[in-house]
Amino acid sequence: MTIRTTNPATGEPLAEYPIMARSEVMDITRRAHEAFLSWRDLTPRQRVPYFLELAAVLRGNLDEWARLITLEMGKTIVESRAEIEKCAWMTEVYAQRAPDWLADEDVEADGLRHVITMQPLGVVFSIMPWNYPFWQALRFAVPGMLAGNASLLKHASNVTGCGLAIEAAFRRAGFPDDLFRTVVPDHETVSELIGDDRIRGVSLTGSTQVGAHIGALAGRQIKPAVLELGGSDPFIVLEDADIDFAARGAAAGRMVAAGQSCIASKRFIVVEPLAEAFAARLAELMGALKSGDPLDPETRVGAIASEAALRELAGQCDDALARGACALVGGRPGPGPGFFFQPTVLVGVTPEMRVMREEVFGPIAPVFAVRDEDQAVSMANASEFGLGGSVWTADPARGERVARRVESGTLFVNSFTKSDPRMPFGGVKRSGIGRELSRYGLMAFVNIKGINVYEHGSG
Repeated sequence: MTIRTTNPATGEPLAEYPIMARSEVMDITRRAHEAFLSWRDLTPRQRVPYFLELAAVLRGNLDEWARLITLEMGKTIVESRAEIEKCAWMTEVYAQRAPDWLADEDVEADGLRHVITMQPLGVVFSIMPWNYPFWQALRFAVPGMLAGNASLLKHASNVTGCGLAIEAAFRRAGFPDDLFRTVVPDHETVSELIGDDRIRGVSLTGSTQVGAHIGALAGRQIKPAVLELGGSDPFIVLEDADIDFAARGAAAGRMVAAGQSCIASKRFIVVEPLAEAFAARLAELMGALKSGDPLDPETRVGAIASEAALRELAGQCDDALARGACALVGGRPGPGPGFFFQPTVLVGVTPEMRVMREEVFGPIAPVFAVRDEDQAVSMANASEFGLGGSVWTADPARGERVARRVESGTLFVNSFTKSDPRMPFGGVKRSGIGRELSRYGLMAFVNIKGINVYEHGSG
């Protein structure tokens, strides 16, 4: 059995990769566990040089690996290059801060000495998506490995080449053999891996449905799991916002990776009387974006990752149009031979439309008018998701007050949602459990151990 990858910008096949036999995957897991047994004995500061070298390797191969990202999943080469650079920067941030974040903590209690120490768990298994093939995998692996764990990656099948390239990056950086490995298993082997005693934790970024399944498998094994799942992020524009400033932020926030991002702005909730002018300006900005060959540095809208994803996107848009919405720009798939969808702005949307209820993974921006701030917050929270979001206002203090009322894992005031290694990332409700990035992400797969020392004979 093999996996075939396809260039979504052309529909042409790229490469074939054999699916690993169960025995091979289990042997890799055994060797990763053995590598962990030595790696855990290093201090965080002794691990730091490996990660600084990893950052250098990423930058040294930036052109090659950015091209691979674009060929496998269709985002523009400009975005792919930025993704590799962001991975290198994130690695450096963790190399600088992790030793202090992992340092022992002294606590005053009733004995001679009380200390909290952070100890690694073992091999942590990650299941990662295609939309940010390097970033998603490395933002999990880097903190976990700096904390002393080993890492096993199962990547989305359409970016198998990226998964193997990430393994090569760790190898070229001089990491111990088998400490980071990419596996290419079938679904049955994935389930078996989660139950293997050598796997001590599971991290998944993906859909809510897959997250529920993987979370249940981990839960039955009493293993910690971090689940970063779907999102339908609200983009709230208050009546005192600057229309052009907010519309430019909306275009940027909606169109990252051609809209194929869990934290892309997805529901545009605008207080009257700005809604009509905001929608018109957003349509003007999105309609001016150049679609086409993602390898062209001038292209700003790349391909949709697969034909199936394109059909889903078209169905969501058609549902809105059939229910009375109007497309100010776009509204249909772009020309072939690849998988493209026109940047689209919809007005006249209602809450029951799919574009307001579901996660829309593509360049569709539904604009929903509300009467005031309270209704905006109510509409923002009327979703099963709670990943990110943003509030746009001339008054940053007011923006922060509104941000505290929105049910989400992260909220931005006067900026669209983005991830940063210095800040925690994750969701609430059906957008997931646990946190990645920052000190909190570093603690996701460690044993927070309390050591308590008393005098001999004190009881």
